[in-house]
Amino acid sequence: DFKNLVTYARNQIPFGVAQIGKVARNEISPRKGLIRLREFTIMEIELFFDPENPNCEYLPEVEDIELPLLTADKQLDQSYEIQWVTVKKALEKCLIKTDWQAYFMALAFEFLKELGIPEEKQRFREQLPNELAHYSAQTYDQQVVLSRWGWVEISGHAYRTDYDLKRHSKYSGESLTFKKQLEKPIEVETVEITPDMKVVGPILRDKTPKFIEYLKLLPVNELKKLLNKEFIEYEGHEIPSSAIKFKVVKKKVSHKEFIPHVAEPSFGLERILYATLECAYRKKNGRTILSFPAKIAPIKVAVFPLVKRDGLPEKARTVYNLLRKHGIKCIYNDKYSIGKLYAEADEIGIPYSVTIDYETLKNNTVTVRDRDTWEQVRMLIALLPSYLKKRLGGNE
Repeated sequence: DFKNLVTYARNQIPFGVAQIGKVARNEISPRKGLIRLREFTIMEIELFFDPENPNCEYLPEVEDIELPLLTADKQLDQSYEIQWVTVKKALEKCLIKTDWQAYFMALAFEFLKELGIPEEKQRFREQLPNELAHYSAQTYDQQVVLSRWGWVEISGHAYRTDYDLKRHSKYSGESLTFKKQLEKPIEVETVEITPDMKVVGPILRDKTPKFIEYLKLLPVNELKKLLNKEFIEYEGHEIPSSAIKFKVVKKKVSHKEFIPHVAEPSFGLERILYATLECAYRKKNGRTILSFPAKIAPIKVAVFPLVKRDGLPEKARTVYNLLRKHGIKCIYNDKYSIGKLYAEADEIGIPYSVTIDYETLKNNTVTVRDRDTWEQVRMLIALLPSYLKKRLGGNE
């Protein structure tokens, strides 16, 4: 799909692809609820960039954000000291290796804060050398501390270099390089390879074209090192180096050809959900409250009549319809007493409750109750939509 992605990106770099899907894990006896499942949902981005020009143009937007880093050094010396470092300083000190990796780490940090997970419950732990995946030059795990499970990984931020595309090229025999147009033509060294087919053909048979393409994709210095050996190993075969002749030719080109590097942020959806719910959950005077940030609360407002008579339900329906017309996600409920209605709204995380009472019928005012503080304010119905939108994160 790489060539298709390049086409979709209109041959511009950097470019990325985002995907969400299910992943299976080989769990014999899964435990820990949503924390460790046989099948979970992953959300990830593959960001392709030029290793010779790895700058992220969006970095100034996040460079002053402070990240809590637990580096490999601080783990190896067993101090486990978390360093709060700005994105800019982390890159200057090489604590984070690439701009794009740092950029996505900053976005992930702010993303969890917007979900209601406070910064003091977050950290980025750098994987130790013996933990790193074979494809990674550096990986930071974004972790959240949970009351029952301790520090749990929520997302991973890997710098995959050119490993993936290089391996695909090697075993598919297909060039997966990116061609970048240059402002001015430059002189470069290219390699012309001439294999002795009488030697190579019987050894590799139908794999020969892929082998030749693989050699052509190698940088000149790597090819020279390879041919200095007595044999070249390829897919379980040994090819005598003497059977490969090559010469370096200088020519002018108007484009640069290279294998892009990859920065990969990857998130586990179920763990994010679990952490969000835990951080929102609290008790107040023996009652349960889900204190979701207003922006992410599934239902923004609940509308209640004080009692189910004397025209209050009809007036409450009018207010409910008014809020819906203004695009506010709300519910109407008149099933219980007002105290029980408030408690139920708190339990499912509704930020605001609007109560219609007898005074409403006199002067068109309502009571607005805050879920977290339980404070109430009285206001005109006409001012209600703008008041709520402002506090819910929308426009007045």
